Amino acid sequence: MSEKTVIGKNNGDSKSFTGRDPERLAIVEKIKAYEREGRFSEDVEQDPPTVPLRPEMVDYLNKKISSKIWMKFANMLARRHILGLMKSRQMIIKEVRGLENYIPLKRTGAIITCNHFNPMDNFAVYKAIEKHVYHRELLKVCREGNYTNFPGFYGFLFKHCNTMPLSSLPSTMKNFMDAVKIYLSRGRHILIYPEQAMWWNYRKPRPLTPGAYRFAAENNAPVIPMFITMEDSDHSDGFGFPVQEYTIHILEPIYPKADLSVKKNAEYMKDRNYEVWKEVYESVYGKPLSYSE
Repeated sequence: MSEKTVIGKNNGDSKSFTGRDPERLAIVEKIKAYEREGRFSEDVEQDPPTVPLRPEMVDYLNKKISSKIWMKFANMLARRHILGLMKSRQMIIKEVRGLENYIPLKRTGAIITCNHFNPMDNFAVYKAIEKHVYHRELLKVCREGNYTNFPGFYGFLFKHCNTMPLSSLPSTMKNFMDAVKIYLSRGRHILIYPEQAMWWNYRKPRPLTPGAYRFAAENNAPVIPMFITMEDSDHSDGFGFPVQEYTIHILEPIYPKADLSVKKNAEYMKDRNYEVWKEVYESVYGKPLSYSE
């Protein structure tokens, strides 16, 4: 029997649903169009322009004292923000399933994968494993522009809250890859979104990009697949849509095979990850996965 942890119950006051935000409606229609066209890894949001990330702009291993201080401050703010979101019912974690798949690997370097449907879904992943993750710090890979050019509070978190930004510059990516290797060797966990783009409240698993699995294969590290399923709550998200109640599924780890090359292992783990996500989707929602709807 899968271990289940109930983190919150939706017992607050219901909020009335008024008019739906036109910009969110446009995003929903754009997602439908991109699904029909098979553009699964392309962004549907208007993200900030990307500023190239040079090597001196990022301290991947937090070697500098200033980096350590900002990281601790950002983590403190992030934890408070998560608690605030949960208290106000703007993030509802209904249930966590499969912690028994995570706990044995809590000190083993691993890549965590998750579907990407909300700017705050990494908070949900973190909250699900918070009591077990190493030093209560989860590393998160983010896009270059989110690190270099995202405004406001979330921009601060993107820059300082245990993030590992990708870069369009080979010299910076070399440092990134070196840091991935070091962190995995230290038993750290790195969250990567293999679907790549964030599709708001999209419930289906999308075809996966290979990067996360290449990192795992190159470092002989397991992949811990997570998949978050959703259901409408009776709370409004501020856009006129219902806040989604999350069930976080932590699935059996996928290990690289000793008899396969790095390339073949990455392909194997990617395909297996998609397969188990698909199984969860079809089991929870009670219908076959189809992109023609």
